Amino acid sequence: MSDFDLVLRGNVVLSDRIIEDGYVAVSGGKVAAVGAGAPPSAREAQDFRGQWIIPGVIDGQVHSGSQANHEGIGMCSRAAAAGGVTVMVDMPYDEPEPVTNSTLFNEKVATVQRDAHVDVALYATITVENGLDAIPGLVEAGACAFKFSTFEANPTRFPRIGDDTIYEAFRRLAPTGLLCGVHNQDQEMTRRNIARLIEAGDTGPDAFGRAHTPLIENLATARIYEIGAETGARAHAVHVSTSRGFEIANLYKRAGYKASIESCVQYLMLNEEEHVRRFGAKVKHYPPIRPKAETELLWSHIAAGHCDFVSSDHVSWGLEKKSDPNIFKNTSGGPGIETLLPAFWTGCEEHGISPTMVVKQLCEGPAKAFLLADKGRLEAGADADIVVLESGRFPFDPSKSLSAVKWSSFEGREFTVRVAATYVRGALAWDGSAIRNNAGDGRFLRPAA
Repeated sequence: MSDFDLVLRGNVVLSDRIIEDGYVAVSGGKVAAVGAGAPPSAREAQDFRGQWIIPGVIDGQVHSGSQANHEGIGMCSRAAAAGGVTVMVDMPYDEPEPVTNSTLFNEKVATVQRDAHVDVALYATITVENGLDAIPGLVEAGACAFKFSTFEANPTRFPRIGDDTIYEAFRRLAPTGLLCGVHNQDQEMTRRNIARLIEAGDTGPDAFGRAHTPLIENLATARIYEIGAETGARAHAVHVSTSRGFEIANLYKRAGYKASIESCVQYLMLNEEEHVRRFGAKVKHYPPIRPKAETELLWSHIAAGHCDFVSSDHVSWGLEKKSDPNIFKNTSGGPGIETLLPAFWTGCEEHGISPTMVVKQLCEGPAKAFLLADKGRLEAGADADIVVLESGRFPFDPSKSLSAVKWSSFEGREFTVRVAATYVRGALAWDGSAIRNNAGDGRFLRPAA
């Protein structure tokens, strides 16, 4: 009689060590044992010796619903499985209406339960006017975090929340222990810079970076943490692209405040000199892609363990939203859920950083941030979310993407790993070439109490 349902054998990467020729044993959808040497017997055994075995990735910043009737939870979760992502943390800024009350939240939960191929946790947000009173209902419904913006990208879908309202929201959320994530951008400086450049006819791809200076980001980041310090809330900057942003976060962390910081893989792997010139509006993100010297400083913070986690900020805009010669008329963001893991792994390898950092930044870190108690690690009792990575040289081809679009800022980029298999709670979701599970096999995740 077999001891376990499933055993995978390979080089097991944990957050603190690598087990060469190790194994992960699974029983009842949970990790039952992790060890070295000859594996125990199991109903199903998979030999991945020479390949890497890591926990399933948690992408802490996904926008599956930003464009109505385009991608959605179902299609996005298929792309997630292909990218080794076993948990999507989906943002609330859906079109046509953001998730600002428990009714809308529960409708989205029902969509997850019907359509998802991987597990999904959900951010919530609030309306500009009279939105604070919806917070208790959203907490009760199972929001894993709340998102606010200091900049109005869209008056309905992505509005600006004033500092006084953010303060009150933080104050109310502090006792819950939930993350308070903020889009960190100074609105007045941004708009003045854009108006000045447009007036001068300076609207090429490189103008976006000059309009969105590091100071615009850093000032907003500092305000977020100061509001957190005043309220005792878990203040979180959601996409930091500057070294100074990490320095600011460290000041508050060292002072004992509940400050946390996130960067996105594009700020580590893309740079202004090479990629803005090559891809133009396709690499228009907020914040902007920074010069190479700044990306290297970000890597120093990754190596030092200053980052809480790295995400993709995935959004599958159609190219019709990325094709205007005036850079300011194009949408910000791009697809990335399939490239998060291979790109970050490759970047760590290129910078001499251990694969254990991949587990810290893509698995363990976001699990802690969003209070996902059974996720992000390979140890007895945790959910058996497991990814197998094959080493080699793999140029990324977006024409094979499972997301809603077939373009990528990583087109042609050679990665040093590819996802050979993805397991969600011990069940095969991706076999390296095709989705193997069904819509609805993914679950909605509530944060731990």
